[in-house]
Amino acid sequence: MARANANDLLAFLAVARERSFTRAAAQLGVSQSALSHTVRGLEERLGLRLLTRTTRSVAPTEAGERLLRTIGPRFDEIDAELSALTALRATPAGTVRITSGEHAAQTILWPALAKLLPRYPDIKVELVVDYGLTDIVTERYDAGVRLGEQVAKDMIAVRIGPEMRMAVVGAPAYFAARDKPKQPQDLTEHNCINLRLPTYGGIYAWEFEKRGRVVKVRVDGQLVFNTGLLRTNAVLAGLGLAYIPEDLVRREIADGRLIRVLADWCAPFAGYHLYYPSRRQPTPAFAVLVEALRSRK
Repeated sequence: MARANANDLLAFLAVARERSFTRAAAQLGVSQSALSHTVRGLEERLGLRLLTRTTRSVAPTEAGERLLRTIGPRFDEIDAELSALTALRATPAGTVRITSGEHAAQTILWPALAKLLPRYPDIKVELVVDYGLTDIVTERYDAGVRLGEQVAKDMIAVRIGPEMRMAVVGAPAYFAARDKPKQPQDLTEHNCINLRLPTYGGIYAWEFEKRGRVVKVRVDGQLVFNTGLLRTNAVLAGLGLAYIPEDLVRREIADGRLIRVLADWCAPFAGYHLYYPSRRQPTPAFAVLVEALRSRK
């Protein structure tokens, strides 16, 4: 295969996977116009339209989908083999791509990376915070971090964190004029700070368990966020109740800035796991990262 054809196919793959000339151009380090010209030239040589372009979106045609399914895995295999060759180096090197939720990224991944990366200057890490249950194979991540109960059975899972608990908390000012909830159903009478997650199709239902009884409550309130930090700020400001990982508000509970309620309904659950495909041969850089995370559990 001529080098020009290989480059054109790589350009097509980037656009087809990203569904965007803009993002694909940034990924490849070329201009958007140059990338568009390259893909158009490939289409002209094949005599087929591979991409449907509109002002708002880009999507593969039937021929483009077939080409994507055919050549995509081949190029992935080549990338994997090239990465595996780093095993011949004395020092682990290469890029590791990880998808994770915000809480795990902040409390598990970042402390480990802060210690690891200065010791291995040839390792690069791309960490993407995403609340969705991303298909790490399709999106070409090396690994993902999720709660143990969310990891697919066909993945290798490595526990990297302790068991977790959630906490329902409110500021003293909020409770000054309100009764504390005694059971989860009482939350429907409170101003609650909600979390929107793509994996739950909208607003996340607060989950509780006591003596084997599981209760999910859909609460309401003035505020909805898709990030943890803003929920913590809002509850500290007295704007409502929040359902937050216990470790993020332990200090505020201890010093009285927040009051915890329904603690007996917040049971421990499986903590964070790093997961990756069983068929993927880990690179030395990835193996070093896994070991660093494993030691933190």
